[in-house]
Amino acid sequence: MDASSTADPATTLHQIRRAATTLGKADSQTRNQAIQRLAEALREHQNELLEANTLDLEMSRELAVPSIVLNWLKLTPERLSRVGAILDQLVHLPDPLVSRPTVLPAAQGYARATPLGIVGFVYEAFPELPLLLAAMCWKTGNGLLLQGDMASRNSNQFVVELLQQILSQTKLPEACVQVSSSDLNQGMQNLAAVDLVIPYGRPRFIQQIHQQAKVPTLCPTIGNCYLYWSESCNSEQARCLILDSHIGCPEAINAIEKVLIPPSLKTSRLTLLWGALKEQGFELRGDAEMVAEFPDLTLATKEEWHQPYLQKTVAFRRVADLDHAVQWINLHSHGQADCLATESYAESRQFALSIQSATTYINASPRFSRQCGGPQGTVAFGTCSRRSLYPGVISLQTLLATKQIIQGDGGVGTSP
Repeated sequence: MDASSTADPATTLHQIRRAATTLGKADSQTRNQAIQRLAEALREHQNELLEANTLDLEMSRELAVPSIVLNWLKLTPERLSRVGAILDQLVHLPDPLVSRPTVLPAAQGYARATPLGIVGFVYEAFPELPLLLAAMCWKTGNGLLLQGDMASRNSNQFVVELLQQILSQTKLPEACVQVSSSDLNQGMQNLAAVDLVIPYGRPRFIQQIHQQAKVPTLCPTIGNCYLYWSESCNSEQARCLILDSHIGCPEAINAIEKVLIPPSLKTSRLTLLWGALKEQGFELRGDAEMVAEFPDLTLATKEEWHQPYLQKTVAFRRVADLDHAVQWINLHSHGQADCLATESYAESRQFALSIQSATTYINASPRFSRQCGGPQGTVAFGTCSRRSLYPGVISLQTLLATKQIIQGDGGVGTSP
């Protein structure tokens, strides 16, 4: 199957929706078998996928694609191994489409998790992510419409062919995964009839998709996480939190890129931290006040405080106290994961109650892992800001709706 479908968009969407209905009725064992077979096929055909990816990298370098996109595009055996491990984990997770009993006045019933229908995935680079999202859609009974970019064309085509091959070998309908046009404008028209759109890539790319989409859009965020470093906490803990948060494969989704400090924090502790960060290749920035005091820092512009760097860069800023730090973070952070480093219980309680982030970390690294980043350690695709349709991690539950089935005895309800 070519990575760019030539079928009529209406026909394609009709096929996916019919297939998704069948998929949602498939038993858990059948859905899990498809995911397990995908994990096995990924390992069997890893070298072929890497070869296709090499062609994309060569073409992208000729086109002067930005280095951050090249990094996201470049597959490695380690990245593919992690995807395989996540697929294995998905197989052994409980069936998310299981009913649970509920009790209502004068009636009994149950709540049933149901698939959303069709998920549209629009992405730049990250050629391995369609494998993960396809498996999550199979697990939850959703159809999937894919739209990649030209930079990863060869990788995308191989991935789609692999997905279609697995579907043809199982009892799941082959049409439940389809490919949209590689042209963004045409692709967005195709996505107008899906039930949820998930864009993934650089902030500008995600914003473009969000503005053009005519259906609910789930916008994952990367970077621009804040840390308030309290005077009561030592520089070693701050160093560990920052460095660990920047570990990603390949994107550090919850990277601490901004650090707020109180006026009482000693200069010696700052310079100790900065030295450790520079040894690890970090670029250090600061606001005008910090740069005036420490000329070695690069001046951070006004816009940078609410934008991600997406690289090993950290900006520092002094604030009057914790209350001012919380106000600044709530205004400028993406709001998916913000942190506090402190030895004070009062500060930790104030921060937890006042911060508006989807996830709050106190003396803990916000480092994100797809393999255990979801609820109760389950699989997570990404994470969204507090302003998102679904704040927090994108898990299997995010791809489900809840339907209430109420059973009564034929009686008529009465007003209170």
